[in-house]
Amino acid sequence: MHFYKYFILLTLSLFLNNCEEKNSSNLTITTSQKSLMFGDTLKLSINNPEKIEITTVTYQLDGKAIDNNFVLDQITLGKKVLTAKVKIGDKTETLSKPIEIFNNSIPSYYTYEIINTYPHDITSYTQGLEFYNGELYESTGQRGESKLRKVNFETGEVLKNIDLDDAYFGEGLTVLNDKIYQLTWQAKRGFVYDVNSFEKLSTFNYGTSKEGWGICNDGKTLYKSDGTDKIYQLNPENLNEKGHIEAYTEKGKIPNLNELEWIDGKIFANIYQKNGVAIINPKTGGVEGVINFKPLRKLVTQHAQLDVLNGIAYHLERKTIFVTGKNWDKLFEVQIKKQ
Repeated sequence: MHFYKYFILLTLSLFLNNCEEKNSSNLTITTSQKSLMFGDTLKLSINNPEKIEITTVTYQLDGKAIDNNFVLDQITLGKKVLTAKVKIGDKTETLSKPIEIFNNSIPSYYTYEIINTYPHDITSYTQGLEFYNGELYESTGQRGESKLRKVNFETGEVLKNIDLDDAYFGEGLTVLNDKIYQLTWQAKRGFVYDVNSFEKLSTFNYGTSKEGWGICNDGKTLYKSDGTDKIYQLNPENLNEKGHIEAYTEKGKIPNLNELEWIDGKIFANIYQKNGVAIINPKTGGVEGVINFKPLRKLVTQHAQLDVLNGIAYHLERKTIFVTGKNWDKLFEVQIKKQ
């Protein structure tokens, strides 16, 4: 079974929600399409069964002005709200209509070739994994066991370690400008450390996102997942959320986005409990590819605490990807191949 079939099972919405909010004049917003995809032209009109004389109509999509023939090619995917301000004489009525925008292409399928296999601490409940200046950093979870580590990826030796307070459940990490950004799960709090000394520099609170799951960066912006289909953009200076994208295929949204990694201009996201990775366009949220890593789980020591794939790190110099999982005793260096 292709990993893509798991995505289809996760899809919660296959068609556009056509419900229209009525008002005192029985006016509604109508669209010519039942299902909208990236690149489609959104053709809008006002259904006016009582033939009321309308002076002007202005449209907005998620608060931004659009015309009634708007091309959906400079927009993020997902659920949006259309509004129309309809002027009738000296009165103005506001209409609204939810819409959903899907990706316009089917994700590509990728397999992998194992280049090397390295030892990994079997007690590490891996939540975040990232290379920075050739060094591997890891964040682990579970209350009372959560850690931040610098690891020799070839031997598995722990080079530097700090334990989180027992109140925190460690999650993803990323490194930018000599600062480590580490998330915690449900405490709505993250930590910032000096990459060299592991000295804690500051803490930050989450915004709209409810939980901390995965985090990565493109050199300027931080990208944070919260276990839903959303990925939030954060300013690394003040950690404020600037907005978000929603991960969508041509069929629907992909929830349970977990650990993140920035690779060659795309976001690679572990899908929790699926032992696979989605390749996401950071500008639109479109899922452009899927990688099935499920067979790797059979190559590690089988034991009671063994859990799912989680942990993906890109080695810039080697141009390879390193993956592991929660309580896995191996770290795999792989080369991705299109199927």
